[in-house]
Amino acid sequence: MNFLSDTTAPAHPKLLEALTAANAGFAMSYGADDISARVETRLKEIFETDLRVLFTVSGTAANALTLATLCPGHGAILCHDEAHIHRDERGAPEFYTGGAKLIPLRGAHAKISLDELDRALDEIPEGFVHTSPVRTLSLSNLTESGTAYTVSEVTERAGRLKDRPAFVHMDGARFTNALVSLGCSPAELTWKAGVDALCFGATKNAAMGSEAIILFPSVLDRFEELQMRQKRGGHMAPKMRYLAAQFDAWLADDLWLDLAGTANRQARRLAVGLAATDGVEILHDVDGNEIFATIPADVAEHMRAAGVQFYQWPDGSARLVTSWCTSDNEIDAALKAIRRDLKL
Repeated sequence: MNFLSDTTAPAHPKLLEALTAANAGFAMSYGADDISARVETRLKEIFETDLRVLFTVSGTAANALTLATLCPGHGAILCHDEAHIHRDERGAPEFYTGGAKLIPLRGAHAKISLDELDRALDEIPEGFVHTSPVRTLSLSNLTESGTAYTVSEVTERAGRLKDRPAFVHMDGARFTNALVSLGCSPAELTWKAGVDALCFGATKNAAMGSEAIILFPSVLDRFEELQMRQKRGGHMAPKMRYLAAQFDAWLADDLWLDLAGTANRQARRLAVGLAATDGVEILHDVDGNEIFATIPADVAEHMRAAGVQFYQWPDGSARLVTSWCTSDNEIDAALKAIRRDLKL
């Protein structure tokens, strides 16, 4: 009953099989292989537009390299105060951008509020030499509270930048979970809503370790700079085919969507059981595969004693995360540990 994180889950067998298949013979290095080209073609079909893609082994690398490509060192990046780039990446975005300023904003359920965004933009006028000009807005989808920005919410926030030379970055470590929950198309949730670059995560959804940086048409002219930064930053894998192979298998036959769907369904089922327990409060909508809840100390102790593993969030709440391989038996056992008399 491991609900610590989806990064603790194993890789899907089909992705491991793809790695074995990719290991046959020789292939061009640094992303010039046939598998990488095939994945890029598939992503163009999925997102219904022209695009360029590079692969990295971690979400932090993907975010930092993308932000460095979009935002100069003298610029500012607006993000939520709970954003991964602000709280959990040890200054990597600032390091790779060469000093760009992250400006954290507030908003319920880890979504940047429009009022906060408007306030920040009003306080940072263009052409004022004493402030760092806003050059990027970063949105996490899913957010760090497990909630999803809807298409209209992304569009509204991206639209606030239309009069500035600024871009929109989306941290999509759990993008697929958000997509499945919302029921929209990948295009609708990204470039059609005003997103310029997406860090498309597979690691949290059954990959061994592979993330895709996707540049949409509005920033295709920055692809060479992204490549340069990837190489200079030490994140250009020589045998890129192994990263691409994971995406190749993951995207085939909508496996990526099916896996996220399983994780989402199990999270909702677990959340229902938690919500039915006296003293437990679900803090945010469960729009994907993450649950945040306040759990009484005696209930939490009983859960841990029964083998239910979860993460204690800094604010004192509990975070429980399901994955592509969370089974019905695990959910049943966890719910029994929460309430012995729960009707399953």
